[in-house]
Amino acid sequence: MTKMTFLKPSYFFKGQLIHLISLILLIVFVFFNVDYNRLSEIHFCETNAKNWLIITLLIPILHQVYVWLAWRSELCFGFVTNNFGSKGFLLYRILFFLLFISRPTPLIFLSIADHDSFKLDIASRIIICTLFAIPAGYTFYSVIRYFGMSRASGADHFDEKFRHLPMVNDGIFRFSSNSMYTFAFLLFWIIPVAGASWSGLVAVFFSHAYIWVHYFCTERPDMKVIYG
Repeated sequence: MTKMTFLKPSYFFKGQLIHLISLILLIVFVFFNVDYNRLSEIHFCETNAKNWLIITLLIPILHQVYVWLAWRSELCFGFVTNNFGSKGFLLYRILFFLLFISRPTPLIFLSIADHDSFKLDIASRIIICTLFAIPAGYTFYSVIRYFGMSRASGADHFDEKFRHLPMVNDGIFRFSSNSMYTFAFLLFWIIPVAGASWSGLVAVFFSHAYIWVHYFCTERPDMKVIYG
């Protein structure tokens, strides 16, 4: 594995003040758009919906803060590769994907507990979910087939050879270079739509908006310094 040239330590926090402010605003948005008293009274798996909502919000926050810390500590100090050697990126990816695949579980439980909290007939649910599933499914196929899961998790932050790979213009990437954030997250919207869960919709809006905060505050600046 070829290590990247380290950046100045001052770069570590670049964009993170906006990240923090955006996160606070999104939390405020959630606070004013859900009925916590009602959520406290409905349960699923012996846990009330209020707690499922909190968990649904905490996992994306933990996931994206983890990615920021891992990416920037590697770019600025070589922390991951210096401490874990060639296994560093593998260890990072394991936790990365564990956090990613854990995102939908509390959202599912929240949407089940809070089901039918807004009116949406079955036919409309099926149509909307299908419209979301097609681009989301095609995106995941394209990522696995053409882009690769290593690159999707941020391999270019840990291994300089990934910086020289060509841009991917196949599959969904023919239509959008940022398909993962634009279309893949539609998969999460299917969950509250299927359950007609208002708090689930609020939670998934938070999650989808917050991934764009990550893009503009962390990933985009990193791409500029990595690829010029």
